[in-house]
Amino acid sequence: MILPKVRDPRFVTIRRDGTLTDADHHLLALWAASCAEHVLDLFESARPEDRRPRQAIEHARAWVRGEVKMTQARAAGGHAMGAARDLRGAARHAAYAAGQAGAVAHVAAHELGAAAYAIKAARAAAPEGEGEAAGRLECQWQRDQLPEAIRELVLDDQRLRNEICWLVFDC
Repeated sequence: MILPKVRDPRFVTIRRDGTLTDADHHLLALWAASCAEHVLDLFESARPEDRRPRQAIEHARAWVRGEVKMTQARAAGGHAMGAARDLRGAARHAAYAAGQAGAVAHVAAHELGAAAYAIKAARAAAPEGEGEAAGRLECQWQRDQLPEAIRELVLDDQRLRNEICWLVFDC
């Protein structure tokens, strides 16, 4: 569970009576794609022939460029999550991160899902006893990638949803 029970209007587009601009929605999608791509090798090393997670990340970026429709990006995200189902550990979390990144085109609040699953992937890939430190490093890397225009929005979202995102944003 990574979405709040009550939708935050800051993550709802202006067209749907929220306050999120298209420009910021695009930045959220690009940031989520970067978070997912940063751990994608953890999936691809386990399943090099399965391109679904990579395609979800590519579709998220293509949606920002106007090359695919929201429904296509969302569907690619769903296929990436399907790639995760029979896996465990880092590979599974990395595929889920890609799936969440693809879903940002549909629901902007999935941006935190991509980040949270990427942190879980980094934790799971770390040697025994080093998972927490690896997660903090991944969280800091993600924060370093945040565009200034959405930085405070995402950091506040991390604070508000940290508990439902497995407390991964304590970095």
